[in-house]
Amino acid sequence: MSDVSALASTLLDACLAQGTMIATAESCTGGMIIAALTDIAGSSAVVDRGFITYSNDAKMDMLGVSEATLKAHGAVSRETALEMAAGALAHSRAGLALAVTGVAGPGGGSAEKPVGLVWFAVARKGMPVEAEFRIFDEKGRDFIRRETVRTALGLGLRAVGQAGFTGP
Repeated sequence: MSDVSALASTLLDACLAQGTMIATAESCTGGMIIAALTDIAGSSAVVDRGFITYSNDAKMDMLGVSEATLKAHGAVSRETALEMAAGALAHSRAGLALAVTGVAGPGGGSAEKPVGLVWFAVARKGMPVEAEFRIFDEKGRDFIRRETVRTALGLGLRAVGQAGFTGP
């Protein structure tokens, strides 16, 4: 079992034990987080839905991210990640929502937002939405996306009270 599969399985088990459904809001991963969860048999007991919101229009239409936020801060920002996670929670039956938005490369980076920058947000019903970022090494698009999935699943585990995940 791979590291990602183990994280996904542990997150599913924890959510099942808590009676918590999961939703994802994904930009740079294009659905890889929800795929990691649904690759596991029995995931339908806790996986509600995944929003793949690669474009700004999709972020606004599907998750309610405000145009003002996107104009002021851009798609790859703390503010957008927070709104994505909150929107996934609001537009689903989930009690836990994981959101990611970043620059997977190889192009598209800037001095302010380099390739490898990913913002993560976690929303739980009845709790403030939290966000944090990572800057992954520029080891290629696949590496950045895989590390984003791994980190998002780990942050989900942290959110449901599973000790031991500290991130990269």
